[in-house]
Amino acid sequence: MAKEDKLILREAVIASKIITIRNEQVILDVHLAELYEVETRALKQAVRRNKYRFPDDFMYELTDAEIEYVVSQNVIPSKRHLGGAVPFAFTENGVAMLSSVLNSKRAIEVNIAIMRTFTMLRRMLLLQKDIMQEISQIRKQLQEQDNNIMLIFEYLKQFEQAKQQQLEQANRKPIGFKKPTEK
Repeated sequence: MAKEDKLILREAVIASKIITIRNEQVILDVHLAELYEVETRALKQAVRRNKYRFPDDFMYELTDAEIEYVVSQNVIPSKRHLGGAVPFAFTENGVAMLSSVLNSKRAIEVNIAIMRTFTMLRRMLLLQKDIMQEISQIRKQLQEQDNNIMLIFEYLKQFEQAKQQQLEQANRKPIGFKKPTEK
């Protein structure tokens, strides 16, 4: 398999691990540990030792409702998969900070791939917004054209009614006093 194909495959695997919680794209500690090829326990331990490096906008623990959401969306097979521990959710900045905590060659390679994936997803999101904006403009134009067409039909209907009235008036038998015709 070519190196470029491996990178695309790796980025696709990483992209499948990125989920949206609290309107942010995050990766769960379970998935990061899998990517780094370390135990989740070891990853959490390293993070807890360096808690000051991970403010709330870098990493946070999931609530019970969020855990239920993650399980219901099949991000993780079941709560048992977590082993009773509350999962950490890492934002893009949190993943970047992990590179300063985990110094193995594998961690650095994975972090680079994750950063590239986040960037790719951000570009795709911007492209999607642009496309949605264009679609919205097209819908607005179509609605205006529909309104104009309906207006034209209304004018044609009024014109037809006016012509019909003129025709009826022309074919109408005159009433009232008639002059005797001169011979």
